[in-house]
Amino acid sequence: MMVNAAPETAEHDDGPSGAEPAVTGAAYGVLFMLGLVVGVVGAFEHEWYLFGTLPVGGVLAVLVLFAVPYAMGRLMGTRLAAMAVAVGWVIPSMILAGPRPEGDLAIAATLGGYIYLYGGLVAVALAVVLAPSTGGSWLLRQNVRIR
Repeated sequence: MMVNAAPETAEHDDGPSGAEPAVTGAAYGVLFMLGLVVGVVGAFEHEWYLFGTLPVGGVLAVLVLFAVPYAMGRLMGTRLAAMAVAVGWVIPSMILAGPRPEGDLAIAATLGGYIYLYGGLVAVALAVVLAPSTGGSWLLRQNVRIR
């Protein structure tokens, strides 16, 4: 019977490898682009009406605008993922809501447009706040090693 007399030594993890931060950064970039796509598609498709008065497209867009950032925040485990999608949505939505020199509007001042813009802002804000964050606060994190 052979006994190991030396104490067990634990391997030290000196932090993330070089590939992990790059993959994480790329994932956040893809989430931002997903928000851009959701914003452009939503800006042109929010005006679906049922029976001529009920803006079904705006309501569905608001539901999607809550579900997508919330789901991405849960999948990545950070609120930053939800925020990346939300910021990606806000940029094209605000640009397409403004008047153009030609007089065209993608998001008009109609009930569907108001539901899409204001309901969407509330939906993405709630999605970011409600997304669980598994990591600690960046402000309270202790990165200093004292020897």
